[in-house]
Amino acid sequence: MKRKPRVAVIGAGWAGLSAAVALADQADLTLIEAGRVPGGRARRLQRPASTLDNGQHILIGAYRDTFALMRRVGLDPEALLLRQPLTWSMADGLSFACPRLFAPLHLLAGLLGAQGLRWQEKLSLLRALSGLRLRNWRVAHDGSVSDWLAAQRQSAALVQGFWRPMVLSALNTPLELASMQTLARVLGDSVGGARTDSDLMLPRVDLSQLLPEPAWCWLQAQGADCRAGQRVRSLAFDGDGVDVDGERFDRVIVALPPWQAAHLLSSEMAGVALQAFQARPITTVYLGFASLPALPRCMTGLAHARVHWFFDREQLCGEKGQIAAVISCDDGAGSEDALIAEVLADLAGICGAVAAPLSVQVVREKRATFASSVALARPGPRMQVNYGYLAGDWVNQDYPATLEGAVRSGAAAASAVMHDWN
Repeated sequence: MKRKPRVAVIGAGWAGLSAAVALADQADLTLIEAGRVPGGRARRLQRPASTLDNGQHILIGAYRDTFALMRRVGLDPEALLLRQPLTWSMADGLSFACPRLFAPLHLLAGLLGAQGLRWQEKLSLLRALSGLRLRNWRVAHDGSVSDWLAAQRQSAALVQGFWRPMVLSALNTPLELASMQTLARVLGDSVGGARTDSDLMLPRVDLSQLLPEPAWCWLQAQGADCRAGQRVRSLAFDGDGVDVDGERFDRVIVALPPWQAAHLLSSEMAGVALQAFQARPITTVYLGFASLPALPRCMTGLAHARVHWFFDREQLCGEKGQIAAVISCDDGAGSEDALIAEVLADLAGICGAVAAPLSVQVVREKRATFASSVALARPGPRMQVNYGYLAGDWVNQDYPATLEGAVRSGAAAASAVMHDWN
């Protein structure tokens, strides 16, 4: 009987966990995580008595690989996520809700009934989306989203009320830099698929419970060697394997963000210029109230304010009195006090006068995502060196920095390992 390969997976974020779960019954597996807990950039904060996340995530119904991974480790996505038909709720502008009709009729009905747009703008938006659908959600040549919107003659109201907040949410990249091909792929997988593919899936538990902690425990139960609090310092590849800090393995999967992978790998090893991946920040402000301000929906946006989205975490996660305010591409300008004042003013613009919060926590994730820039070269799962593989949201060729992209990349890396071994 052919022996199983000894595989090290470096990084226990969602990509590393995906790779490890896929390899669990096929390899002698070691999972190495520098942090004290798994989850990477999508986990619960490690603060005393805190159940808050290091950022608010939105999933969609098209995330099939993520849901399959959750089920593999014994979780029920429908129980852990609140499923809602696609709804766009901007308190200061465009809003629509898609009915439960077959695709694409659900989107057509939702946009035709949208509030905050003139009829000419509704038809213009539908023409732009229909054009992408006819081209199978591809563009002839990648360019910036802003250039594409100009070519499609999208009005300032459409850009500000729909395209800008949508691109910031999906790509966390300014329109002037964001890749239109990446956006087209995201649109194709959501509004271009079945009606349920565009459903919003909002976490009802903290992010660690959503996958990382159960997956870590599941891997341990399968016999994997799961190591937390161990930072890998060096990799040495040679004729028949790789040394990970002097420990011998047949294969290694580096499941780290590009700026961390650069400490272990050269751009030549990765097959792309690692320095080309620019980090983009996201700021989340958690507000705790004695009496929760009444948001119109559990997810409410603003098109003309500092805050892009407010989330009612009492309704979502049972966190009494908690609201999360999310600011994508936040440059961190100004003091923290000034930021909090702006957030409270934005909230008051939706809910009316609000009482002073009992608690405030500001979470600035300076490297929340990579910028989904035009013509950004992505590496694929195989390194340009024998026995080395890559996983991470930045590796997936088609997706921006999303949980689904991370999960798919981990599965692809695991598949490549076993294909090459066999």
